[in-house]
Amino acid sequence: MTGKVLTATLNGICCELVSVEVDISSGLPSFNIVGLADTSVKESKERVKSAIINSNFEFPINKITVNLSPADIKKEGSLFDLPIALAILSATSQINHKSLKNFVAIGELSLFGNLNKIRGALPITLNAVKNNIPNFIVPSSNCNECAIVKKAKVFPFSTLKQVVHFLNFKDLLPYKINKEDLNPSIKYEKDFSEISGQESCKRAIEVSSAGGHNLIMFGPPGCGKTMIAERIPTILPDLTYEESLEVTEIYSICGKLNNKISLINKRPFRSPHNTSSQISLIGGGSKILPGEISLAHNGVLFLDEILEFKRKVLETLRLPLEDKCIKISRYNGSSTYPCNFMLVAALNPCPCGFYGSDKPCSCTAYERKRYIKKLSGPLLDRIDIFTFVNSLSYDEINSFNSSESSSTIRDRVSRSRLIQNKRFKDEKIHTNSQMNRNHIKKYCALNLKASNLMEKAYNSLNLSARAYGRILKVARTIADLRGSNKIEEQDLIESLQYRKFINSKII
Repeated sequence: MTGKVLTATLNGICCELVSVEVDISSGLPSFNIVGLADTSVKESKERVKSAIINSNFEFPINKITVNLSPADIKKEGSLFDLPIALAILSATSQINHKSLKNFVAIGELSLFGNLNKIRGALPITLNAVKNNIPNFIVPSSNCNECAIVKKAKVFPFSTLKQVVHFLNFKDLLPYKINKEDLNPSIKYEKDFSEISGQESCKRAIEVSSAGGHNLIMFGPPGCGKTMIAERIPTILPDLTYEESLEVTEIYSICGKLNNKISLINKRPFRSPHNTSSQISLIGGGSKILPGEISLAHNGVLFLDEILEFKRKVLETLRLPLEDKCIKISRYNGSSTYPCNFMLVAALNPCPCGFYGSDKPCSCTAYERKRYIKKLSGPLLDRIDIFTFVNSLSYDEINSFNSSESSSTIRDRVSRSRLIQNKRFKDEKIHTNSQMNRNHIKKYCALNLKASNLMEKAYNSLNLSARAYGRILKVARTIADLRGSNKIEEQDLIESLQYRKFINSKII
């Protein structure tokens, strides 16, 4: 007696379809699982046996062999419980085996036959639909994230008994998600109108958001760096459906979706603590899960007090900032995750925090140099914009003049992003910050005045080739905010100003 059920296994954000094959033959009673299964899959034997018996089905007292094909791909996780149970019931003719064709089954079983939530249901659904398998049997707690996939027919259940009844009688229609759940209105509790003064910093934030540029804010303690950073998502354009799917996939793999969230439509804002380890920041671990940089995909990664992070941890950001993806290799395999995020960092300019501000600094030149040295040259080279945040005066704090709201700034940022999307529609990139050398030559041409200014700046300031490219990218964004097709001298001057770091040094 044989039975066969389709399921899938995760490998990073990708997944592979897996065929669960069951053979029941005469011989001493045994239950074996083969096909490169890890401990969590092999433990499913006891869960499956108890779930079948406690659901009032017959468990065969024979030699049971379960093969997970293809056998050369590692399988892990509890999502194999349901397909193994269904394959056994099919092999013993308790389920019509023809009803299992063109279905992908995923789910963890409890000892009482209940279906529990699993992680990674969304990427499995997306991959199966791409392989022309539209029908899915999933736990009820995973139904919303699976139903957001177009062309997917999702059948959610709470118990094994319900699944068997459905397969034998086919008396249910696919689950439909509410349109309100798919496109809920986005509301922000914070707004840029709450920030007094800091006009130069807000302008730098606008330019950074418009082009997706990495940014560092530096200034004395209590000047509002964190407050400003927390409001950056409120001025970023809304996620497209495709971008939302990418973000939701990552959160699904991490098991961070609750039953109420079907599609993440807010840009992520991740702010890891400065004691975070390398694994928590870039990802990894025994199951090679995504880290903070991937959870910030299509959003903002905010590193508050960046100089308090370990230097070794910060250096791991260099490749992801360039490649927009991270490949994590471990002894048990490798996984690749997207990490196209906008890096925003905040720091004090010296140990006492008051260097360059209105208050006197008590640090020596050596102390300041040692303090800032944790940020290496190659890492600073990957930052597009540096902006100083000064302390507010008493008059600014008590001013009743209203600042621009986030919606007003977001309108300008969205118009700039729309220009960039049209420009790069055939280039496989979306923002100015993603331009490579060929894109810069094509889209960042300078007129004679701007070219002469750039030549003087490059030679006199000893800029690196990477810094040269980033200055032109920022200038391109500034021109887009003006609605201009050409980079003018004024755009280049403003872009050069954003390269000023500690002690007004241009890097």
